[in-house]
Amino acid sequence: MTTQAAAQPTTPQQAGGGPDLDPAVRLGLYETMVLSRTYEEAILREYHADKGPGFDIGKGLIPGEMHLSAGQEPVAAGVCAHLTTGDAVTATHRPHHFAVAHGVDLRRMTAEIFGREGGLGRGRGGHMHLFDPDTHFSCSGIIAEGYPPALGQAFAFHRQGTDRIAVAVTGEGAANQGAFHESLNLAARWSLPVVFVVEDNDWGISVPRTASTSVASNADRAVAYGIPGERIEGNDVEGVYGAARRAVARARAGEGPSLIEVHTLRLWGHFEGDAQGYRLDLEDAPSHDPIPRYEAALREAGVLDDETVTRIRSAAGERTEDAIAFAKNSPVPDPASATSYVFA
Repeated sequence: MTTQAAAQPTTPQQAGGGPDLDPAVRLGLYETMVLSRTYEEAILREYHADKGPGFDIGKGLIPGEMHLSAGQEPVAAGVCAHLTTGDAVTATHRPHHFAVAHGVDLRRMTAEIFGREGGLGRGRGGHMHLFDPDTHFSCSGIIAEGYPPALGQAFAFHRQGTDRIAVAVTGEGAANQGAFHESLNLAARWSLPVVFVVEDNDWGISVPRTASTSVASNADRAVAYGIPGERIEGNDVEGVYGAARRAVARARAGEGPSLIEVHTLRLWGHFEGDAQGYRLDLEDAPSHDPIPRYEAALREAGVLDDETVTRIRSAAGERTEDAIAFAKNSPVPDPASATSYVFA
């Protein structure tokens, strides 16, 4: 295998975005981002609705931790625009944006988040353990856990002689885990059809990347394994789209894995209830929200107008509220069935 130098950070134009991108593609990216944000805003509402007085993480219709991905929508939208439901996606403990972008059924996903029988896992997994065989989507609360399973799926696709691929997503903190390096090495050695995606939101819980990682870009680590690495700055959805297009085409053509790192943004806490006292950038974060920024760019380009924005936001709201209603109307699992579906 020929060793390739890690790619330099790209501008949006170099990454295949900008004015030359098909307006229908740009509109689709915006729609995906809006649906993801609308969905998570509703989950946020329902999660906090009955946690008081004060904040009791164990109370309410959705008890337990909740990790939301507001601000990171460009990564999922840009990557998943090139995928089919036959391709596999393994996501992180902050998975909703990738689940939405990859087409996981909103009703069943929401029921799973609410712990109901109508959920993807009959309410047994919750929001960090979403498994959807129909779209080959999965996620896990274990750091970097999604990388090795993605290799298994990619290996199966390769042996079957298909052009299906696997996308493995993790955060920048997990790029220091052994599973990250072992997976890159094996995928490169076997030339597996995998696209590795690193979401760099600057924070591994409360630890800044600069205090935990010895390199400025995890994309630079790709060269050590003989694969292309590319970093997208500015949380730019069209930059992600262009990088993903190249990486997905390479994987489908049998040319092996690639790594994409996106410098993205975590608008909300690591988990709901996180006061984020450690974040000096918190006050400025809303000004970097990628959705209004992208909306403004598309308006300026003539791709969006008031009527289209209203239509897209209304459709996202209707789908979201339908999913919430479905979840609330789905029964709670019978405690007597606690061990059902656990043992063969």
